[in-house]
Amino acid sequence: MHWLYNISILIYGLLIRLVALFNAKAKLFVKGRNGIFELISSKVDAHSQPIWFHFASLGEFEQGRPILEKIKQLSPEEKIVITFFSPSGYEIRKNFALADGIFYLPLDTPANAKKFLDLVHPKMAIFTKYEFWPNYFKALSSKQIPLYIVSGIFRPTQVFFKWYGGFYRKVLKSVSHFFVQNEESAQLLKTISLTNVDISGDTRFDRVYENAQAPKQLPTIAAFCEHQPVLIAGSTWPADEKILVELAAENPEWKLVIAPHEVHPSHIAEIERLFPESVKFSTLEMSSTNKQPKTLIIDNIGMLSSLYQYGKVAYIGGGFGAGIHNTLEAAAFSLPVIFGPNYQKFQEAKDLIQLGAAQSIANANELTAAFELFKQSESGKIAGAYVANKKGATEMIIAKILA
Repeated sequence: MHWLYNISILIYGLLIRLVALFNAKAKLFVKGRNGIFELISSKVDAHSQPIWFHFASLGEFEQGRPILEKIKQLSPEEKIVITFFSPSGYEIRKNFALADGIFYLPLDTPANAKKFLDLVHPKMAIFTKYEFWPNYFKALSSKQIPLYIVSGIFRPTQVFFKWYGGFYRKVLKSVSHFFVQNEESAQLLKTISLTNVDISGDTRFDRVYENAQAPKQLPTIAAFCEHQPVLIAGSTWPADEKILVELAAENPEWKLVIAPHEVHPSHIAEIERLFPESVKFSTLEMSSTNKQPKTLIIDNIGMLSSLYQYGKVAYIGGGFGAGIHNTLEAAAFSLPVIFGPNYQKFQEAKDLIQLGAAQSIANANELTAAFELFKQSESGKIAGAYVANKKGATEMIIAKILA
């Protein structure tokens, strides 16, 4: 099975190079790995034995960030190396100040894993949520380098728990310790004889709570919102944006801020077509003499986590596709949240629904009903309290890995 996996990685590497000829994201994926070992060698002193953090993308980075920041707070002399699999993480956080080196993760081949560890020589590796790379895990184990999975979450449908999942179960045996989000994950790992597990919760709660206590101020956004109630639509996709049109028209006393998941020009242009009286953040000019549009389109990446401070209700995108995006950033600011039907993989979404601080909708009519409920209720306070009560995972994890 291992040889089959290695062949699949090589095929993937070839295919992504072909796709890169006409896809911008794939092009970044390939270009970012060109000469990667020379770059690592020039920037990392292996004798310093850095702590290696690996993140799939931006969301996982924010999830693991509280641990990284706490380590630097407690031990400022510690060196940190970060790797990303996806361009959407690397390109946004490639200049993160607390890291001594930030790189794309070389593809998971035996040779790449060995060379990477020989160059970096980390004292430990910290992977977030569900990043499982067999060759890197095997190489870490062979070098007796501790490997931690933080904010891990497991479901019965995953390959580890299937009769044919022997190869991947073996991969998990390379992990020194699992810090999982819930009891179900711990019990599932126990069924495959893995008991090196703590139920620590999700470090995202720590991150979003801290952000809500001292958010970055955005004066231009504050001026646009004035003193009107605001619906913040975060990480939206076309299916989300289409059902927001009618809602915005029915609520002229509200302002709408749309922060789409993808900000490439064609997508921004499509949102402008749906909301013809909107304004883009990049061209926003506030004037006391001109009537301001009711809809603001955020045409950049990185502002969303601070936008929610100006809202009263949040709509979270992605629920009409693979799954919803981050609801906790909005909940931390005590906003009730609305999202599409595909939320089942996210425990916090299920919790917020049960508490009455969130609703899932399947169409424009249900969106209107949920919005009418939340714009008059105090459900946002429940969301804020939920986040505050769930923080603390970072402290538990730090106590174990730095003991």
